[in-house]
Amino acid sequence: MEIRKIHSWENLTLADAKSIQNNLARDIIVDGVSKNVNYIAAGDLAFSKDSTAFGAVVLMTYPEFEIVELHTGKERVRFPYIPGYLTFREAPLLLSLFEKLQIVPDLVMVDGQGIAHPRKMGLGAHIGLFLGIPTIGVAKSRLIGKYDEPKIEKGSWSWLTHKSEKIGMVVRTRKNVKPLFISPGNLIGFESALNWTLKCSIKYRIPEPTKIAHNTVTNFKKSQI
Repeated sequence: MEIRKIHSWENLTLADAKSIQNNLARDIIVDGVSKNVNYIAAGDLAFSKDSTAFGAVVLMTYPEFEIVELHTGKERVRFPYIPGYLTFREAPLLLSLFEKLQIVPDLVMVDGQGIAHPRKMGLGAHIGLFLGIPTIGVAKSRLIGKYDEPKIEKGSWSWLTHKSEKIGMVVRTRKNVKPLFISPGNLIGFESALNWTLKCSIKYRIPEPTKIAHNTVTNFKKSQI
């Protein structure tokens, strides 16, 4: 698939990264209802102690969740670990793997934040701009924001807010398990992001596409070390 070339990832300072996030946040569209979804893609990364990044992108059919394409790769980390700027460590490799997809997905999920980010530019939002496809950030922990604990039943959720603004949802994808932190990345609204997260959470806490991507990159990392 074709990836938009919005900016370079090379030789960026922290000031450069912050400026990029602030400027691109204006282009994020938190709106849209994803319909007629036949293919869902997901991406995840892992890192080694020697600063190598390992990535995996999976493309699955919906609603069967059958794997159609699977791509893995690795590269040297090009940006230091700084909370709020993890995209600059993770996106270059992920985007190179998305570019290998022969079928363009209708929806993308990434293991990370969408707009639930200090500058509304988490990994899901940033990648969403490069892909030009509805993208959801599916995070296992909170980066910013306040929320009320949702009820223990599957499907229960509450708003995640920051400075009195809604930035995401705290969602119980299985009964009596820790919730996920869901936020729109780009070209999708809150309600649709929530609905698709629950539709894809068929057995486990983690939605099926991101779970497969996580398992794949974990196994790939083990095979390379």
